[in-house]
Amino acid sequence: MSRRLSEGGRLIDRSRPLGFSFNGKELRGYSGDTLASALLGRGQVLVGRSFKYHRPRGIVACGPEEPNALVGLGRDGSFEPNVRATTTELYEGLEARSQNHWPSLEHDFGVVSSLLSRFLPSGFYYKTFLWPRAFWKHVYEPAIRLSAGLGKPPKRRDA
Repeated sequence: MSRRLSEGGRLIDRSRPLGFSFNGKELRGYSGDTLASALLGRGQVLVGRSFKYHRPRGIVACGPEEPNALVGLGRDGSFEPNVRATTTELYEGLEARSQNHWPSLEHDFGVVSSLLSRFLPSGFYYKTFLWPRAFWKHVYEPAIRLSAGLGKPPKRRDA
């Protein structure tokens, strides 16, 4: 369902449609759109998950201050994580992927961490995992690294 206005927008040229993809789904925007405006225009409200508890996040601002619309752009050797969708100009063939979820954006297994939120206050990982010391390198640190973070680093060298 499109929520796109049929007219308006000083920078948008509706005579020049552009194809792009978000999480493998083919979508269409217009020349002059940002990735965020094209996603909202196509009804894609959910664009990411929160850092700690994986709560659903959507676009709430239109500039570089937007905290939720961080995406990965490109693929293979031209992949770049943590790009702001609100400042990325749409172009033909743009490939964007949401971040910080598994297996999918709509159905994220990471939400189970919100069930444990009362046991995970701010700074819990600095105070809780100090003992036994030998567990840090092989148990605690790998588990924390898997559950936290946003975009994944590229798997291949830059093209």
